Amino acid sequence: QVQLAESGGGSVQPGGSLRLSCEASRRLFSSNFMGWYRQSPARPREMVAFIRSDGRIKYADSVKGRFTISLDSAKKTAYLQMNNLKPEDTAVYVCHLNEYYWGQGTQVTVSS
Repeated sequence: QVQLAESGGGSVQPGGSLRLSCEASRRLFSSNFMGWYRQSPARPREMVAFIRSDGRIKYADSVKGRFTISLDSAKKTAYLQMNNLKPEDTAVYVCHLNEYYWGQGTQVTVSS
């Protein structure tokens, strides 16, 4: 069993930045990938970004150019740097490992 510990999130004004972290309880293998989904009452669940251990990355079109995902394999931790946040980014962000193990979710609220 793998646990994922999330941190970060919170409330910011439009244009602000936040960073999410997601630490896995075991080391990552080359076939692993980590990422985030988000969901809000007003929008369906959406893949935000994921990164493979080999460095391959994919972003949702809605966050390209604003969000950056990275992976520190030594720390077993993925990071999601979110810049120029918009109100429509408001959601619960949930990290995953291989879309099989899931974190507890963290709230991100963007509001003036």
